[in-house]
Amino acid sequence: VNNLEVPQAKSVEKSFSTIDTSGGKISLQMKLQCVMKDSWRIGNFPFDEQKLRLSIENSQFDSRSLVFIPDTVGNHFDSRFTLRGWSIDSCIINSGTKIYETSFGDETATEPRSEYSSFRVRLSITREAGGLFWKMFLGMYIAFLISFICFYIHADGMDSRFGLSVGALFAVIGNKYIIDSSLPESATFTLVDLLHGFTLFFIM
Repeated sequence: VNNLEVPQAKSVEKSFSTIDTSGGKISLQMKLQCVMKDSWRIGNFPFDEQKLRLSIENSQFDSRSLVFIPDTVGNHFDSRFTLRGWSIDSCIINSGTKIYETSFGDETATEPRSEYSSFRVRLSITREAGGLFWKMFLGMYIAFLISFICFYIHADGMDSRFGLSVGALFAVIGNKYIIDSSLPESATFTLVDLLHGFTLFFIM
């Protein structure tokens, strides 16, 4: 309990634990609340799918002294505790060995290598993005329709036709900056960039 470690966790709070040593085995039940850090894939936002990974290790005992064995009975998660707007596709649990290329100061070790048992969880979630899509992009499509109205204005009203097109361009650019401000920085070309690029091209 005291040496439990959650890699890539910004904070870990242990609120409950109980240990059962019957039958020659050690069973530990614990309630953890963690704030994790991970990189999100936003290339297909808002129709994105995220894979959340969680691993648990013990910082005191290596794989020769302690081995994690997952409990494969049950569904591994309760659908009532999912985030609003997301659905869980799968939850995969397994155990393995995490290798560290260091002896952690052990002078008796013959090579700078340590192996620790690791318990791993991979949760795949999908965003329910129908309403979110229209909420974020409706203004962009309305701006495009407003620019389309200029074709129905008589050619004598050149200032009005030009003003509608320029106003629509600025509206789409403003919409893009607002959406980008709510997303993490990404060097790849995302679905958001593609939709705004097509809209700007057709307005032009």
